[in-house]
Amino acid sequence: MVHGKVLAIKSLVTFVIVLLVLGLMFGMSLTNVLITTIALAVISYLVGDLYILPKTNNVIASLSDIGIAFLVIWLLSMGISSLGIGTLAGGAIIASVVLAVGEFFFHDYLLRNYIGFDRKYTYSPNH
Repeated sequence: MVHGKVLAIKSLVTFVIVLLVLGLMFGMSLTNVLITTIALAVISYLVGDLYILPKTNNVIASLSDIGIAFLVIWLLSMGISSLGIGTLAGGAIIASVVLAVGEFFFHDYLLRNYIGFDRKYTYSPNH
């Protein structure tokens, strides 16, 4: 149940950002925004929030979210959108950076509440 709540929050924030950047700024259809949001929310939650964040820290996880978001948005958009590849890459870069800022605060929420983590990993350069 906890994962459902967290994924719903993440999906809502992702939808708003993708709609503002790709929908309003780049003219992507609402259907394509929804498809992109669902794919991005699920992939970034599984990879960024449940795998990378517990093993590293908020900054590393947020930076990795830029790459994850860029790849998901750009590659998926090339298949579902009629926009040009360069236009999609520009939109993906802008959306990825804005999403990473939101992810930083989302990660802070996850870390404070230990949501989804069976144990918290820490990095020690001496071990």
